[in-house]
Amino acid sequence: MLDNTALAHRYPPRPAVSWRVYARLAKLDIYDYYLATPLLLAMVLPAQALSAEGAAVLLLFLLGGVAMFAGLCSFDDITGYRDGSDAANYGPDAPARRLARKPLIAGALGERQAQSFAWLAIAVQLACWSGAVLLAPARPGWTLLATAACAFAGFQYSWWLKLSYRGWQEFLLAFYGWVFVLVPYGLLTGRLDSFALVQGLVFGLGPLLFGVYSNVNDIAGDRAVGRRTVAVLASPAGNAAFVAALSLLEAALLTVPSLLGLAPWWFAVLMVPVIALRASQFTLGLVAGQILRARRLGIHTHRVCCALLVAACLLNGGAA
Repeated sequence: MLDNTALAHRYPPRPAVSWRVYARLAKLDIYDYYLATPLLLAMVLPAQALSAEGAAVLLLFLLGGVAMFAGLCSFDDITGYRDGSDAANYGPDAPARRLARKPLIAGALGERQAQSFAWLAIAVQLACWSGAVLLAPARPGWTLLATAACAFAGFQYSWWLKLSYRGWQEFLLAFYGWVFVLVPYGLLTGRLDSFALVQGLVFGLGPLLFGVYSNVNDIAGDRAVGRRTVAVLASPAGNAAFVAALSLLEAALLTVPSLLGLAPWWFAVLMVPVIALRASQFTLGLVAGQILRARRLGIHTHRVCCALLVAACLLNGGAA
């Protein structure tokens, strides 16, 4: 019979993992989806006071969104660790990508720890979003369907069904953003105004328009594991055309609604800096070949866009 000392030598305890490691696993430094919350406040507050229930809805939806992406990113890292795509995309041959952002590859925590964290995050997400729906002043049917679809699509992004491996990645990157803006707006107001719809659609395109540049950088690793992104499936010219089309779609959403009376006439003028930055991003990434610099510019462009959307709401007195 082994004594406690012998057992300790045979099964040494795993060192405690710092919260910073879990923060990197959850990718908390990429907060761009969570900018939906200040945008929502600007969309709602100028036109109506926010009740205690309304404030709770916004807070719970934000916390649930953070938890959703913590689980999504954790499962994505586990899958990338298992199939080798993260080793290819974040290995020593890709020095521009910080290895610390992938704790499993870096050896900072084990796969079982990451999986336990992912399941806990998904449980928190479901609890928060259920609470948000129950407390909401209004519950239009489309908000319930969209919330359920987003919860499912977040959980399945790269786990089990692996939707992002099956050609859904680009759509989902935008869909999450659309849900994060439009669903809480619907829960708080019970409607979907045209200007609110325009802002929600623009917001969702932001993360997509830096995600597609990441996909260009990750072509080799994604192709090796069968992840079917547009960058993998299309030729370089075809992928460039796809990214250009997305950029033009965003530009159309920023200009055409003003012409149609769906947004104030000055909205298109206010958003000109976003269109200019997006053109610079395309030139930098897909003409000059500076893909990761273009991705970084895309992140900054989304943040500038969010600030201008907030300004637009304040100038307009809300999103109605």
